[in-house]
Amino acid sequence: MDIIAQPLTQAEFAPFGDVIDVPAEPGRKYYEEALGNLRPQARPSLSVSLRPETPDRPLRAELLERHEFSSQTFMPLDVGRWLVIVAPHAATGGPDVGQVKAFIANGRQGVTYRPNTWHHGLTVLDRPGRFAVFMWRDGSKGDEEFVPVEPFTVRIP
Repeated sequence: MDIIAQPLTQAEFAPFGDVIDVPAEPGRKYYEEALGNLRPQARPSLSVSLRPETPDRPLRAELLERHEFSSQTFMPLDVGRWLVIVAPHAATGGPDVGQVKAFIANGRQGVTYRPNTWHHGLTVLDRPGRFAVFMWRDGSKGDEEFVPVEPFTVRIP
């Protein structure tokens, strides 16, 4: 399967969560709609991640992950373009790879994946990138799940 990454927009990403636009003007905007914690014992977790540039073009994806009980937010701190790959949960379990979507985010866009949203690992395109990452964790295997998938290719215009 061959997918062409599209520009990230809230309308196209809405089934999977929220697009967070870094403010261009003074003020504050809340992005709480996609936040979710389905385990009362889980605690908030904030981390900072530095990811190297991914030189692979096109990108071959073979692994997806989900956080079944928690949303996960990636907020750019210092990054150029980056890739967002998502898939819904299949009725039979696991990711529905036939419904994979790929988006290119600019360095002023973050995302929040809703709980139970399958996604590819953080992939930066033009240079190393730094992100703040927020989710809920309780230290159990329910924090994250990784599954191999039938490989697919993402073309990056």
